[in-house]
Amino acid sequence: MILAQMRNVTRRYGDTVALDGVDLSIRAGEVVGVLGPNGAGKSTLLKLLVGLRRPTSGTVELFGGSPLDPASRRQIGVTPQETGLVPTLRVGECIDYVARHYPDPLPRDEVLARFGLENLARRQTGGLSGGQQRRLAVALAFVGRPRLVFLDEPTTGLDVEIRHVLWDAIRAFHAEGGTVLLTSHYLDEVEALAQRVVVIDNGRVLADDTVDAVRGLVGVHRVTMAAMPLPPLPGVVAMSEADGRVHLLTPDADELVRALVRSGVAFRDLAVRPTTLEEAFLHLTTRKPTSDQPLTGANA
Repeated sequence: MILAQMRNVTRRYGDTVALDGVDLSIRAGEVVGVLGPNGAGKSTLLKLLVGLRRPTSGTVELFGGSPLDPASRRQIGVTPQETGLVPTLRVGECIDYVARHYPDPLPRDEVLARFGLENLARRQTGGLSGGQQRRLAVALAFVGRPRLVFLDEPTTGLDVEIRHVLWDAIRAFHAEGGTVLLTSHYLDEVEALAQRVVVIDNGRVLADDTVDAVRGLVGVHRVTMAAMPLPPLPGVVAMSEADGRVHLLTPDADELVRALVRSGVAFRDLAVRPTTLEEAFLHLTTRKPTSDQPLTGANA
């Protein structure tokens, strides 16, 4: 079942094209991660889906209707990048205020516990750290028992421990049947949470598929070894050194290893593995496009 959908959506801000002919479907039960560099169009995409902006052309649907329909919007939760918490309200009061907008909200104590906010319930939001405010903003997206949650950079500015608290809360929501669309600069976050990843750059979808499939689309492997120095080797698209090891990215690991053996260079502890999502992301967003069609299997 499709909960949200874009068809050939373009959004312009004056002469700037923020989204360019985007097609996207969000199905019930998915956790979809949207990746892209700054200015790629990620936040604009979310704003269109939740009805905060209208497309210049194309159509956007939320639960089969307009994102502007209040009945549809009551079924979603949203954490935008910029959150405007009332500084004089206490954390518990913020939760109560949001809860009043929904027919069957989560109890305050459940929200506090799920997001690790119990000790902050009586604190005014204006006295919270930036990370604490961000944690509250994410929690508020889940208060109304939404069917679909949109999270724009949900864990920016949070330390590792709190990030994992929020990851657990998102996983619990998903395990209960919830659907999530999140943007993130943290590639490990998308790998940890999402089953599907959408890579966007310059307002266009470059790839839309499972995390494993997006890695595979790149066709690049990482070859690492302990060896110094190395002669020129065929098919190396990037090289780095760390902790006494050389890391090579190549589309043909077999040929690279054969060339390495033929070179006569002494090496040890050779390892070959697929690219990480980060390497795939960087490859997709820095190479020149060769087609107008996104690399996709999940969105066809």
